[in-house]
Amino acid sequence: MRLSSLADYAVVMMAAAARHAPATKLSATLLSAETGVPLPTAQKLMGKLAGAGLLASTRGAAGGFVLARESQAISLADIVEAVEGPIALTTCVDDLRHDCALEQACRVKPHWGVVNDAVRGAFSAVSLSSLTEPSPAPVEHAEITSMSIA
Repeated sequence: MRLSSLADYAVVMMAAAARHAPATKLSATLLSAETGVPLPTAQKLMGKLAGAGLLASTRGAAGGFVLARESQAISLADIVEAVEGPIALTTCVDDLRHDCALEQACRVKPHWGVVNDAVRGAFSAVSLSSLTEPSPAPVEHAEITSMSIA
């Protein structure tokens, strides 16, 4: 599993935005310069992030963007979903899709929801404010002991 470049860039830009004082008006030009995200991509992402309610925008000469909520109230899942849509590891967990050729006989499908919830939960547990802090010590991978796939 790999996030798209757009989702990665959105996280980088939101972390840069969160490092500014809360009332600071931000622009795509400023965040592009600070992060290295190309300006057209930064502009596109700021529109998506504002559309998802993560950034608030003000028009006019004194306009710009600010975080719509405090950084500790914005999760990594919020940012990724603003760009990618709902976190869904397989089509099995997407209730709107039924295009899997194995769907009728698949014995794994009932278990994908548990896996997807665990991944989304991990993304939800990481706040934007934690992404602005110095690099953490390496994290040991938690063992998944309560899940068995038949």
